[in-house]
Amino acid sequence: MRMPRPPRSTKQVSTSKLPATRPRAAVPHEFVLDALAPLSPWTRPMFGCLAVYVEERIVLILRQKPTYEDDNGVWLATSEEHHESLREEFPQMRSVGVLGKPITGWQVLHVGAPDFEESAMHACELVLARDPRIGKVPGAKKRRAASKGKAQPQKKTPAQASAKKPTNASGKAQKPRRRKSKK
Repeated sequence: MRMPRPPRSTKQVSTSKLPATRPRAAVPHEFVLDALAPLSPWTRPMFGCLAVYVEERIVLILRQKPTYEDDNGVWLATSEEHHESLREEFPQMRSVGVLGKPITGWQVLHVGAPDFEESAMHACELVLARDPRIGKVPGAKKRRAASKGKAQPQKKTPAQASAKKPTNASGKAQKPRRRKSKK
């Protein structure tokens, strides 16, 4: 026999007991997202900035922070091989300094440049046109060890990764037993 359910409580939950949350920061250079809207971009916080993705490719980072103000603006995800051709279109473009390297794959259109908004909109036009010079697939880095001739660790197959390890009676993982050699 089923027991009847007790009536639902109509008590109001006090919001004073809920943990405090920080209000979301304003999106820096929001006009960039508006310009990319036809591609349905999505964003993710990254390094205290806002990374902009189109499909699986990271294309831009929008930055407006009080530290390292020289790097505030729109960062272009590119590679060193495209710097020269992009610099023809964006003469004020330079490598991001906060990353600590003289030349990086990230190039910044500085917010203080006289043509900042025009340059940012032109970058959006290139993204909309699917220009291959702008955008990177995250995780598609070249393996450094492979290029130096070092052996790479073998990746586990999905079956190996999901395989359960043998356990003893108490549920703890067992150590593999060594086979005794015949003498």
